[in-house]
Amino acid sequence: MLPAFLARIGRKYPDIELHISSGSTNDIIRGLENGQINLGFIRPVENIGSLRFFSIAHERYLLAVEKTSALLARSEIGIEDLKGEKIISFSRQNLSYTERYFAEKFEEHDLSKSIAYTCDDTFSLVSLVSAGLGIGFAPEWTLDLPSRNFELRKVRGVDFRIGLGVAWSKDDPTAARDDIIDIARSLVRAGR
Repeated sequence: MLPAFLARIGRKYPDIELHISSGSTNDIIRGLENGQINLGFIRPVENIGSLRFFSIAHERYLLAVEKTSALLARSEIGIEDLKGEKIISFSRQNLSYTERYFAEKFEEHDLSKSIAYTCDDTFSLVSLVSAGLGIGFAPEWTLDLPSRNFELRKVRGVDFRIGLGVAWSKDDPTAARDDIIDIARSLVRAGR
């Protein structure tokens, strides 16, 4: 989504100066509230305070598997097939909805002891998978990463989706802010 969004902004405003940074949803919300960030892609939260938000997508979490893994030879992967695999899991400072879901799944299927690595961001997780150190559940957007050494696969018994949206402060004086928000909205209408 981000590459398409940035391409449209670049075409409409060829002289625009952008600074892109990444962070957790909480970090981005704090940046929006204190004026350090003008627009953010975030996961839905219960209380967004005075910020504005609209949903742009829902995406699945799929199993990221290094390209030479024997798991990829299976026509279908079930959660029981993950026994004996090294699992890479998220472990963030604040337990997220995503972490709770997978922690419960791993516990339910006796996979908790298979967690070999933990990390606090998606890029680290897919880097560990790409290095052949294990498997982990990653959001669909990771399919668009360049030079990736992993595939994403559905896993029978795991059905997890999470929303993504755009947030901004109504008090932000950024020039063309509403046009840029409309560009984000157009991606939703285009089905991107």
